[in-house]
Parts: sequence; structure tokens; C-alpha cells
Amino acid sequence: SRLLVDPRMNKAAVIINEFGEVGLDHMLVTTPREDVVLLSSGCLCCSLRGDLVNTLTGLFNERSRGEIPKFDRVLVEPTGLADPAPVLLTVTADERLSEVFHVERVITTVDAVHGLGQLDSQLESVKQACVADVILLTKTDLADANTVAGLRARLHRLNPIADTRDVVQGEIDPDVLFNFAAPGEARVRDFSGLVE
Repeated sequence: SRLLVDPRMNKAAVIINEFGEVGLDHMLVTTPREDVVLLSSGCLCCSLRGDLVNTLTGLFNERSRGEIPKFDRVLVEPTGLADPAPVLLTVTADERLSEVFHVERVITTVDAVHGLGQLDSQLESVKQACVADVILLTKTDLADANTVAGLRARLHRLNPIADTRDVVQGEIDPDVLFNFAAPGEARVRDFSGLVE
């Protein structure tokens, strides 16, 4: 929610697929609809309905018809349990989607307190770290310095080209996450080998 109030994010659409009970801060919502809400920052937010192809196609069609405000980027926030490769391939492999959408960046958050354990026990977390362009280490202010150093080293071995940054209390400059300087530049990394 801190990220979405930044003026540079006022033309973003956010797709959320969460299993948790806590949603976006209700104070941000200004105009609710059945499945799409307009946030006070100007961002759109919707739930993943059915599948990603239908959700993205629906958003694009609604934008084209003027039913929702124009957006210049879409952030897809799958559940923390998601395998990222099928999500990425959905956008690039579907002919309809690939004509109007492309993957610009993959951003992954890693909990500095529990990250090493999650990398050991959750294959999805390893895949998320491997495909990330940006890795955000959260809770570094709560974790032991040796634990953070070990986690940072492990993440570097998994993905030496990712830009790894510390994030405390959700504070991060959107320029670190999104390509405002050269928007529209497509991602070139190959992730097809990660799909089982």
C-alpha cells in the first residue's frame, strides 16, 4: 500500500491473488466495483478471476471501452506460494496477451528472519529467487546479522544477477522496482526451463 500511493504509480493496475485474510488497506479504496476497485492514488486493483489470461484480457478490454481508467503498467501479485514460471509463461506464451503485455521485471520478497528455512523447505521460494530481477529482503531490521549475511550469500548463489535490496517497513523507491526511465523495455531472461 505504501508503494501504490507514490504519484508515479497512479496509472498502475494491480492484480492480487491472495489466500490471506488481510487485503489492501481499506482506507485506500475510493470506488468499489464487483471485482475492480479504484484506489485513492489512482491505481486500479482487482482480484485474479478465473485465470490470469481472462483477468488481463478483461482489464485490457475494459480499458479500451473506457469502463476503467487507462493504466500504463500491470503489477501481478500472486500468492507467496506461487510458482513464478507458469505465471511468466502465461503472459509470454498466450498470443492475445503477448501482443499487448510483456514482462518487464520480476520482483520477489524474501523474509530475512525465515528466508533460509523457506528456501530449504519450499521449492517455490527457490524458483522465485532464481527468476527475480529484483530481490527485496524484508525484516532485515529484525533478523540477526549473521542470518542476513547467510541469506544474502545463498540468494546470490541462486541468482547472481538480481538486484538485492533491503526493505524495512515497506519503504522502497519505485524507481528501484519499475523501469520508469525506459518503460516498455521487455525482459530478456529465459525462464522456460523452470517449468516442470
